[in-house]
Amino acid sequence: MYRKIIGLFFICLVSQYLMAQIKLSKSDIIVLDYNTIAQKKKKIQAKDSELYPAYLQLLKDADKLLNYLPVSVMGKTDLPPSGDKHDYMSLAPYWWPNPATANGLPYIRKDGEINPEVKNYPDKEHMPVLCEHINLLALAYYFSQDEKYAAHASKLLQVWFLDPATKMNPNLKYGQAVKGVVDGRAEGLIDTRQFIFVIDGINLIKSSKYWTAQNQKEMKAWFADFLNWIQTSDIGKDEMNAPNNHGVWYDAQTLAIALYVDSTNLANKIVQRAANRLDLQQDSNGFFPLELARTTSFHYSAFILNAFTVIAQLSEKTNINLWQFKTSSGKSLSKAFDALIPFLIQKKEWTAGQQIRPYSFTDGYPILLSAHTKYHCNECFDFIKTNANQQYKLLLLNLL
Repeated sequence: MYRKIIGLFFICLVSQYLMAQIKLSKSDIIVLDYNTIAQKKKKIQAKDSELYPAYLQLLKDADKLLNYLPVSVMGKTDLPPSGDKHDYMSLAPYWWPNPATANGLPYIRKDGEINPEVKNYPDKEHMPVLCEHINLLALAYYFSQDEKYAAHASKLLQVWFLDPATKMNPNLKYGQAVKGVVDGRAEGLIDTRQFIFVIDGINLIKSSKYWTAQNQKEMKAWFADFLNWIQTSDIGKDEMNAPNNHGVWYDAQTLAIALYVDSTNLANKIVQRAANRLDLQQDSNGFFPLELARTTSFHYSAFILNAFTVIAQLSEKTNINLWQFKTSSGKSLSKAFDALIPFLIQKKEWTAGQQIRPYSFTDGYPILLSAHTKYHCNECFDFIKTNANQQYKLLLLNLL
């Protein structure tokens, strides 16, 4: 039932910005199951006592977002190399000025250490927050049918994606640039993974009078152009071939976009590619060695599983169900869940690799929810309820 990106999100629990490019937002990692939320909507309409507190909290949070002003890629002060502010721009987070040179160039890498200079390009700060807010507003509209939420979500979408004066060009040529080395990198494509959850938001407001048929047409065209750029550009091809979580997140977002623009054949191919990645990247114990090699290995082990969870949820619309898929060498998504769950519910202490910063266990909720829903892990659900304590009934996950 669940992916969060993209949750979606956990009201009243603070999602910590753990690691650089991996900035987990409240909307990260959960892809919606539309049949499930339709059932929850009926219960809310009947004022179900178990769901109503979370519903009221959702509306309370969405009301606050009505004051959130639209943002766009035009908000940055520094120009990208193209000279066009419509081009998205971000700096690679783990790269720092070189102390051995007078001008600091070329930058050098410090894994897990975030260069504060990344904040000079606010596109990367604005986009995940924007995507989260759109999704939350859309959920508030879906459950309440109050048009004010759809109206604001539509406005946010139009400013970022559609309005000629402010829209983002459908490319990521300058994502995660490294000064003195490269204008943009394949790794920058991970910045746009929250688009997965924007698409869910769009689907939720498509019945609103504030999201017109023309809006939908233009939005599909924008995403079709972006999907084409991802698949044909050198940067996109490099990211597709990434052997770690980047490649998996590439598949997750291209899959979401392919389904949105009605490219079923492409969606089927993407899920097959993701299944092949699982076979190549997972070890016999269910872990992912390239993620274990990171200085925040627990975080990245959960992060790659989040990506596979997104794909699995979306795979239910294709000819391969990744939840149940098993490779010829015995690799599977269920094995990955089994490997990580004892650590996510704090039954075991993480010793599989370095973890130089604390892991926020609330960020593991989407994985635990999926384990409960898809693999009948009651212990996983019990951990969420116990850990959330009195806040549990207010969590948005109750509605998803």
